[in-house]
Amino acid sequence: MTHPLPKSAQSVQNALEQKGVLDAHVMQLDASTRTAVEASQALQCQVGQIVKSLIFKTSTTHEPVLVLASGPTRVNEKVIAHHVGQPIEKADADFVRQVTGFAIGGVPPLGHMQTIPHIFIDVDLLSYEAVWAAAGTPNTVFRMESTALQSITEGTLINVENLPSC
Repeated sequence: MTHPLPKSAQSVQNALEQKGVLDAHVMQLDASTRTAVEASQALQCQVGQIVKSLIFKTSTTHEPVLVLASGPTRVNEKVIAHHVGQPIEKADADFVRQVTGFAIGGVPPLGHMQTIPHIFIDVDLLSYEAVWAAAGTPNTVFRMESTALQSITEGTLINVENLPSC
């Protein structure tokens, strides 16, 4: 017997279907997928295949910024600020929930409550055929082709660790 998905995970499944990603199915796991390491262990995949959905905000206008980073990648905030055109800061849990509708540890790359004007995708994710992303809760995930990330999010591909060479 299959159990229905939690409401937040079902909203992610609906968002995937609305974007035309019909081969991605939200799965609920017994193990936590709150961190990239936990997710890779639960899914028996490489940590690099885990999509971290990180929310920042611009320091002056408080606009949300979404960075989709590969599991082991450390996001350089100066790089993101360079691409946004203004300083950024880490968003707190309340801001994340207000903007996305999801708690930290379960934020998916799509299906957010508010439109996020700045979305960046770590180029390292494209080195994998398939990636895994959070699906609304700390133990729900979905698998998709890495190349589909850009079309479902309309994000910009960048190196999130290093500033571009001039």
